[in-house]
Amino acid sequence: MDGKDDSRNILEVKDLRITFKMTTGDVKAIRGLNFSLAKNEVLALVGESGCGKSVGVKAIAGILPDNAVIESGEILYKDGDETVDLLKFRPSVRKKIFAGKKIAMIFQDPMTSLNPVMTIGAQLMTAARSHAKMSRKEAWAKCTELLQEVGITDPARTMEQYPHQLSGGMRQRVVIAIALSGDPDILICDEPTTALDVTIQQKILDLLQSIQRAKGLSIIFITHNLGVVAKLADRVGVMYAGKIIEYGTVFDIFFEPRHPYTWGLLSAVPEITELTDDQNTLYSIPGTPPNLAKEITGDAFAPRNPYAMEIDFKAEPPMFRISNTHYAATWLADPRAPKTEMPAELAERIKRLKQEEADYVKN
Repeated sequence: MDGKDDSRNILEVKDLRITFKMTTGDVKAIRGLNFSLAKNEVLALVGESGCGKSVGVKAIAGILPDNAVIESGEILYKDGDETVDLLKFRPSVRKKIFAGKKIAMIFQDPMTSLNPVMTIGAQLMTAARSHAKMSRKEAWAKCTELLQEVGITDPARTMEQYPHQLSGGMRQRVVIAIALSGDPDILICDEPTTALDVTIQQKILDLLQSIQRAKGLSIIFITHNLGVVAKLADRVGVMYAGKIIEYGTVFDIFFEPRHPYTWGLLSAVPEITELTDDQNTLYSIPGTPPNLAKEITGDAFAPRNPYAMEIDFKAEPPMFRISNTHYAATWLADPRAPKTEMPAELAERIKRLKQEEADYVKN
């Protein structure tokens, strides 16, 4: 679906379908997830809460809850010259071989990732020694170096401290250090800045960007913050109701969006001019996301889509190719569909953004 050299891919998710077995019935949380991740690339997954972003990446990391059933699909990881389907391994074997060493994950709240009764040093050293054989002295040296890499200025002191003695930003830096302790190829970041204040968020994002470039990491970044996407991502997957409905480069998604849901997401981002103008109100997408415990007929977004046609309620749209890098699952992209333009307000905003980018490049 990428239109790029597949040999660069380190990860490919193909037609992944995941169902949660609940006492009230089955919930089809992932309904055919497809994407790839190239070496040294940042892929952002965006969308409303409940669209399946976290479930999809937890399947990659192998940490789905017990009531999750993977109905079908492949998660292909390229390890050197060999490509393996992660779903073919038993959970215990997969955790031993891949977790932390090949694929590491950072979560939203660092306090849920750290043991409150263990020192930072003990937790870091436990992680480092689980990935490679080393003495305590070697582990201590490696861990203090990792803390320095993530921007902690007094690593020796931090090694002796407990999580509650650190600020939120410091704790998240420690969690990043733990994730890096196995020298992974892929780093999954599940909204790692949401629990932090705005100033610290920026510092953590700068840190992740610096680490990614220095180590050549491939990153999957989950967020609902489109500003974060614009700063970090190379490509973007817009998710809705358990699948990606628009997929492309940052330029494609921000400047040439084609799916009505993406139009809604972009229109809902506040601008400074809107916040200071009493005549304007912030746009919100009408309606609510579908109930994934019920069968969906047609396009899952159709009931909320002001541009929906009759076919949207009858048949699910395929991924239409907009360009070599850009795809959208909307019947509006079908050559037979009537020509439909994005909302005028959004078109005007994108025009301003393009001009700002051109002025920035010029200067």
